[in-house]
Order: sequence, then structure tokens, then C-alpha cells
Amino acid sequence: MEMDLSTDEERFAVRRRWLMKWKRTVFGFIVLFITVVLVLTIVITVIVTRKSNSDTHAERVEETTTRKYTLEITKNIAHEESLTLRLDRANNILGSYPLIDGHNDLAWKYWESANNRVYSANLNTDLTKIWNITHTDIPRMRKGKIGAQFWACYVNCISQYKDAVSKSLNQLDTIKKFINRYPDVFQFVTTAQGILDAFEGGKIGSLVGLEGGHSIDSSLANLRMFYDLGVRYMTLTHDCSTPWADYWQIDEPDCNQTVLNGTTEFGKKIILEMNRLGMMVDLSQVSKKTMIDVLNITKAPVIYSHSSVFTICPNYRNVQDDILRMTRENGGVVMVNFYDKVINCGPNKTSVTVLSQVADHIDYIKKLIGVEYVGIGADYDGVPTFPVGLEDVSKYPVLFAELINRGWTDEELRMLAGKNLIRVFTKVEQVRDNLRYDAPNEDLIPVKEELNVQCRTH
Repeated sequence: MEMDLSTDEERFAVRRRWLMKWKRTVFGFIVLFITVVLVLTIVITVIVTRKSNSDTHAERVEETTTRKYTLEITKNIAHEESLTLRLDRANNILGSYPLIDGHNDLAWKYWESANNRVYSANLNTDLTKIWNITHTDIPRMRKGKIGAQFWACYVNCISQYKDAVSKSLNQLDTIKKFINRYPDVFQFVTTAQGILDAFEGGKIGSLVGLEGGHSIDSSLANLRMFYDLGVRYMTLTHDCSTPWADYWQIDEPDCNQTVLNGTTEFGKKIILEMNRLGMMVDLSQVSKKTMIDVLNITKAPVIYSHSSVFTICPNYRNVQDDILRMTRENGGVVMVNFYDKVINCGPNKTSVTVLSQVADHIDYIKKLIGVEYVGIGADYDGVPTFPVGLEDVSKYPVLFAELINRGWTDEELRMLAGKNLIRVFTKVEQVRDNLRYDAPNEDLIPVKEELNVQCRTH
């Protein structure tokens, strides 16, 4: 009996040990399972969190980018709408008062490209298809809202002492031929009121400026004859001095040419005879001393038919600040040139010249001496290159839109467009009227002052 009990107890002990072992094994598996589940849960949570953060960041980046592009598009649309409105306003202003450009060399383009054969090209068409590089034709002038144009009567300086007068007459004939060929577009005028009358009639008032005193061959008689033929301003010098006035390159530091030190006594007689006739004195492309001499002797306001600001672009064709102030005292007008070489130069020169830089010159004159003394003299077809945005005569409204963007008023823009020039022209005519009883000056240039006497028959 005791053996059986012992056996039962042993069996019970074995079962109990086996049960305990089994429980430990099951518990171990449970712990392992829970551990694995916890680890997986943590891993999944991290992955999900990272993905969520990544998605959120991506959404934020996408939202920021979308907002940025939307803002840029909105700005561009607003800018385009603003530019359209400013262009509309500019066109309305130029439709209410004539835009008078002080200098255009279309006649010289006819000389270069067509040997002065006016009927070889139709100005009513796009001349770039015929002459390749040209800035002027009737469709583009109409688009540019030009109300009046001073056409430059120009011959180069190699004709001085030779056939300058004859060539100048040929150029004047060319100007009159293309004016007369298009009578529905152009109207030849010689007075300030004539400009306004032509504008009222829907035509482009057409005037003549003699570009270079060498064209009169140092003769007061020739000066008077050019006036009788319709010339209403004379640029005293061009790319050469005359026997009676220094040109602009004399002022360059490395220039070694003969210097007259401004204007001679005979040159001063020319200025006073221009006052008596009612011909505007043009100080573009003359030396600084010539400017000073003229401003001290003239009885009438002067013009600069195509000059810009020296302080911005230190090209000696441009006008220095002290001369600008003298011009204000004289009552004259500086008609800003668009040529990129006189707009963008010096230490602040940029690789590309743009429209806004022309506006800078105009703004500078306005701020320094007043809006009453600035005008437009683009020099189209007289030089090869112009700023981006001002490539030809169709672009004037874009320039005026830029000035509108800078806060210019409608009245200030009318003054720039033409009122200032009309004021000067009218004053020149008043001086002429006051001198109407003065006799013509019959003096000849002294022989000793002529730089070339071999072509003379004294």
C-alpha cells in the first residue's frame, strides 16, 4: 500500500513539474508575443507619424508654392492691367496735345538707302522690309502718336569748306518732297501756331532743323536763305567745329584738336542774327564753353534738340548740371535723346540699355531745374541703337506710361510732350517781332578766321 502511494505521489509530482514547465513556456510565448506586438506597434507608429509629417510638410510646401505662383500670376495680371490702363492714359494725353519730337534723321536715311529718291519707298508701309534697319514710317509714327516732327537737314562734316551748302539744299529738298508726297499725313509748318493748327487738323506738323553750322559755310546770307526756305533751328556744330564755334569733342580729355575757346566774335553775330530772324539756337553737340557763350549772349531761349544728362551718362554730348541751371534761367528746353550711348555710359553702365533709363534722364531734369525745361528729341534714324522698349517711333506712349508710373501728372506730361517747346518757339518769335526793325547783319567772316581758304574766290 505504501509503494502505491509513493508511486501516485511521484506521478503527481511529475505532472506538476510538467504543468509548471508548460505554464512557463506558454507565459514565455505570451511575453514574446506581447513584446513583438509592442515593437511592431512602435515601428508602425513611427512610420505612420513620419509619413504623416512628411505628407504635412509636402502639403505645406505645395500650399506655399501654389500661393507663391498664384501671387505672381496675380501680380502679373495686375501689372498687365496697370500697364494697359497707363498706356490708355498716355495715348489720351498724346491725343490731347501734340507730341513734338526735336530730331529725326529720316532724310539722311533717304540719302543713305535711296540716294534721296523719295518715290522709291512708300512711307505708308513698313520700311524695315525695304531698308532693313529704319526707325520711321507713317504707320509707326501714327502708333507713336507723334503730333509734330523736326526733320533734321544733315550733311556730314567732310563737306565743310566744299559742298556743304549744296548738299544741305539737297537734303532740304528731300524733306519737302516726302512732306508733299503725303499731304494727308504731313503738313509743312514754320510757326508755333502752325504746329497746333496741323495737330487740330489731324496731321503731323513737319518742321526743319539744320544740323550743323557747317551747312551755312560761315555765311550770314546763307543763314537767312535757309530761314526763308523754312529752317527753324540750327544746331551750331555737329561732329566738327566750325570756324566760329567749338564742337562737343573738344571737351574730351584726350582731344588734341585746335580750340577756339567757345564762340568767336563772328559766331556771336550768327547767334544774334538767328535771334533777329526767329530761328531757334540749338546747343546739342556743341562744347561746354560754346554753350556758356551762347547762353550769355542770346536774347531768346535756346533748345537742345537731342541731348541728355551728363551726370547720369558722362558723354560730352550731354548737358552738365551747371549748364542745365543756366538753361532754366534762359528759359530754354532740353529735348532728351534716346541714343543708348548717351543714355547708358560711365561707371554705372549696364550691359543692356532699357526704356526706364531714358525716363531717369527725363526725371533728373525735372527734379533739378523743373518740368518746364524738358522735352523729347529721340534722334531716330540718326543713330543705330536704342534702348529696349524704345526701338522705333511707335514707342513713345510706352515711355509716357513709365512716367505715369512714376507719378507724373497729365499736365506735366503735356509739357514734356510739346508745351515746353511751343513756349520756347513762341518766345523766339516774340523776340523776332521785337527786333523786326533791326537791319540784317551784312558782315563777312574775317579771312584770318577761315580754316580753309583754298576753296574761296576772294
